[in-house]
Order: sequence, then structure tokens, then C-alpha cells
Amino acid sequence: VQLVESGGGLVQPGGSLRLSCAASGFTFSNNWMHWVRQAPGKGLEWVSTLFTGDGTTNSVDSVKGRFTISRDNSKNMLYLQMNSLKSEDTAHYYCAAATSGFNPNQWGQGTLVTVSS
Repeated sequence: VQLVESGGGLVQPGGSLRLSCAASGFTFSNNWMHWVRQAPGKGLEWVSTLFTGDGTTNSVDSVKGRFTISRDNSKNMLYLQMNSLKSEDTAHYYCAAATSGFNPNQWGQGTLVTVSS
């Protein structure tokens, strides 16, 4: 299993970024996929979840209305569109897969998002 994130970087408050996660080594089209973040000096925080089978999604309240999780099953890709970014969104963002069940058991290396003026 391999999960490779991309798309992080430095953005001003109010700006947008789209994170991508390229997945391989498992059946992507029928799994729970997650975005999880870790802010500097803090613990892991679940951000968004998507079931690749039917597109069911859920997100933490702090990003609802600003972040959108999506997938392209034909390309084995997971995305996180992040709009109206705030300084508190600064974190390493990890793509995680649950190859069975709901809880993630495979993780990418992460991509850093820094929101600063």
C-alpha cells in the first residue's frame, strides 16, 4: 500500500489549496479514506472522511463549509479542497486509508500546509 500526498504549501489567510493523495496497492474503490492533520506541537486531528464506494462524506465542524473531500476512483485519487484558509489550519496533512473497516491503517508521509501572511 502506498499513499502519496501533494499540494501543500504556503498560502495567505483566506486563500485556497487543493491537496491530492495518490493511492496504490489496494482496492481503492470500496474503502474509507481519511484526511488527518497535525498542527505544530499538537496531536492528530481527524479532518474529513469519505467512503469511496458511494461518496459518503463527513468532516469535523471546524472545516465544514470550507473544506471539501472528494475522490476519483478511475485514478485512485483522493482530494481535499481547502478554501477560506485560516492560520489555525496550519498543519501537516496526512492521507490515510482503511483497507478494512473504518479506522485508518495505512498512512502517507504527509504534506505541510502553512497559512500565514
